[in-house]
Amino acid sequence: MAAPLDDIVVIEIDNWMASPSAGAILADLGARVIKVEPLTGDPMRNLSRPIKNPDISDDIKSLDLQFDVDNRGKESIAVALDQPEGAALVRRLVETADVFMCNLLINRQAKFGLDPESLLQVNPKLVHATLTGYGTTGPDAGRPGYDVTAFFGRSGLYDAQREGNDGVVPMARPAQGDHTTGLAFVGSILAALRLAERSGEGQVVETSLYETAVWTQASDYAVTAVDHAPVRRRARKEMLAITANRFPCGDDKWVVFNMLPDTAYWPRMCQAIEVEELIDDERFADSSARYRNMAELIDLMDAALAKRSRDDWGEVFDKAGLIWGPVMGLHEVPQDPHAIELGMFPKLQHPDAGAYTTVNIPMRFANADVKPRGPSPAVGQHTTQVLLDSGFSQAEIDSMFKANTIGGES
Repeated sequence: MAAPLDDIVVIEIDNWMASPSAGAILADLGARVIKVEPLTGDPMRNLSRPIKNPDISDDIKSLDLQFDVDNRGKESIAVALDQPEGAALVRRLVETADVFMCNLLINRQAKFGLDPESLLQVNPKLVHATLTGYGTTGPDAGRPGYDVTAFFGRSGLYDAQREGNDGVVPMARPAQGDHTTGLAFVGSILAALRLAERSGEGQVVETSLYETAVWTQASDYAVTAVDHAPVRRRARKEMLAITANRFPCGDDKWVVFNMLPDTAYWPRMCQAIEVEELIDDERFADSSARYRNMAELIDLMDAALAKRSRDDWGEVFDKAGLIWGPVMGLHEVPQDPHAIELGMFPKLQHPDAGAYTTVNIPMRFANADVKPRGPSPAVGQHTTQVLLDSGFSQAEIDSMFKANTIGGES
């Protein structure tokens, strides 16, 4: 089977996680993705959380797994962009590429001659794609941004997720905003490729952590952008419906329900949790009464759910036809039978460490070759081969190695 993008060449200049995650998706879709790194490598290298399980082999423990998931299947060349010869090298690579993607701020793109105007002169059919923290225009266009600052902080996500008015600002897990924005970046690039194919003209596209985060909250902003009123942050005992809430079970694991309207599910929920007496309790006779007495009702439901474990309750909830989900730990999900059936955690083969588990992209194709292509490269692992493929002579390559314009394997 063919891969969807097996005729596409991507030149990628980026670091950390957001833009590289988009490059990993493009590589899984079959594109040849050439990652241009500084001579010292992407600063994300070697920052992976260490493996804690003592039963895992030392070879697997040595892998840079968090870097790997965003850079698998790529080729790496190491280039000193601050040297004129280095920037000129990249422009030469772009001549035969389909996509140039980067997370360089606009002023740095211009400094190296990698801005849209410069590169479209080199390759008029190029898709030039930029991912930044805050966009390329506006008063904060030059501000560096990470997902915790631009995606979660500036967009209002952190504030909206606080527990009530006095709740502490939460902290996101690594790269949640980066990977969400990476998906938006991929969508932009694919649409631009289609348009470039139809028009024969190059395209310039961009997205940002900030804009993507606002879109993820579009349901809130559809109202807030009109009335400009603060969103109410509801603590668990202030929720509008008992049937759309979360509860701890007897093993301290949680479940979450989303059953609306509550009038349709309230009797069924009480029967499943074995508190049938609450159905006709006047304190909880209708939606308004349940809302007024939510704090008391939550305590009663918590006491009932404390009698069994999360997984035991799950069988009960399924049998009763309740709409619920387990609140699973990150360590549980790779063993979830449903995740396994969906192929969410495939195996990759490392030439030295052997087989290890990675994370699949959220796309499945019935008749296309879409999969992780291999582990992430070492810094400059493919420098010589990529340059030879691009028409550089061995003498040119040797000269650039000598001048420290390029690095990696010679």
